[in-house]
Amino acid sequence: MSGRKVSPPPPESRQVQEEGWNLAAIVASLRGIREHSHLEWRHPHALVQLPSRKALGQALEGLCASLYPHRLGLPEPDLFGFPTPLSATDYFVGHTLDASLRSLRDQIRIELLAREPARTSDRQMLHQESRATRIVGGFASQLPFIRSLLDTDLQAAFTGDPAAGSIDEVLVCYPGVKAIMYHRFAHALHGLGCPVVARIIAEISHSATGVDIHPGAEIGESFFIDHGSGVVIGGTAVIGSRVRLYQAVTLGAKHFPVDADGQLVKGEPRHPIVEDDVVIYAGATILGRVTIGRGSTIGGNVWLTRSIPAGTTITQARARNETFNDGAGI
Repeated sequence: MSGRKVSPPPPESRQVQEEGWNLAAIVASLRGIREHSHLEWRHPHALVQLPSRKALGQALEGLCASLYPHRLGLPEPDLFGFPTPLSATDYFVGHTLDASLRSLRDQIRIELLAREPARTSDRQMLHQESRATRIVGGFASQLPFIRSLLDTDLQAAFTGDPAAGSIDEVLVCYPGVKAIMYHRFAHALHGLGCPVVARIIAEISHSATGVDIHPGAEIGESFFIDHGSGVVIGGTAVIGSRVRLYQAVTLGAKHFPVDADGQLVKGEPRHPIVEDDVVIYAGATILGRVTIGRGSTIGGNVWLTRSIPAGTTITQARARNETFNDGAGI
C-alpha cells in the first residue's frame, strides 16, 4: 500500500440523514478506496476470494470430533450407563469426517485459485478442484498418525501436571492441548502445500488459546505446553520428543537477514532446535538457530542466544546483595 492521502467527503455528502449518518456517501468512499487498493495489490482489477476462517473453524471442530468422538463429538456417548454401539460411533465419525473434509477441500481450492492469474478459466477451475481433492486425500490419510501423536501429547500433559485429574480433563480443558491439536492439523496441511489455510488454522488456535505456533514448526511426540498463554514458536523451529514448555516461552529469531535489495530473506532456518527431553520454564526466551541439547533445563525468564550441550541447566544470574560501609565499594 502507498501513502495515498484519503480526502474527507465534500460538505454536501456529509449531510446527516434521518438515521444520523450519510450511508450512501460512506459506501461510495469505501468503494473508491477499495478500487484504488486493488490496483496496487497482486491481482489488479480482480476481487480475490480467500479461505474462510469461519468455515475452517467449523471443519476443525469436525476433525477434532472425528478423532475423539466420545469426548469432543457425540453429545451422549454413555446414555444411561450403556456405551454407544461401535457401529453408531463409526457412523458418526464417518459422517462428521466426510463433511469436514469436503469443507476443507473447498477452502483449499479457494487458496489454490487465489494464486492463479486474474482471469481463471474453467480448465483451471477443474484442475485446482482435482488438486484440492488430492491434497485432502493426503491429509485424511495422515489422520490416524495424527491421532496417535495426540495420544502421546495427552499422556504427556497428564503425566506432567499434578493438577490433572484425568486424561479426559486434559483433552477437554487444557488450552495447550488444543493448541497442539490444531498445530498437528496445520502442520500436515502446510507440508501438503496449503500455507494460507494452515496459517488461518494457526491463528484460530492462537485466538482461542493464546499459543502462537507457526504451522511450519516441527514438533515431536509427547509435547506438553502447560498453561499456554503467551507461548510463541517460530516457523523453522524444530522440537524433539518429550519436550515441556510453560507459559510465555518464546522460540524466536535473533535477526532477520536481508538480500541485496534490502528485502527479508524468506525460509532460512532462524529458530531454535530443541532436542528431546528438554524442559523450558515460564518466560524464557530462546532466539536464533541455536541448539538446546537433550535433557537440558532452561529456567524461568532466561534470555538465551547460544547453543548449550546436552544435560545443561540454565538459570537466571542471582543478584548480589552486599552492604558497603565506610566508603567501601568505591
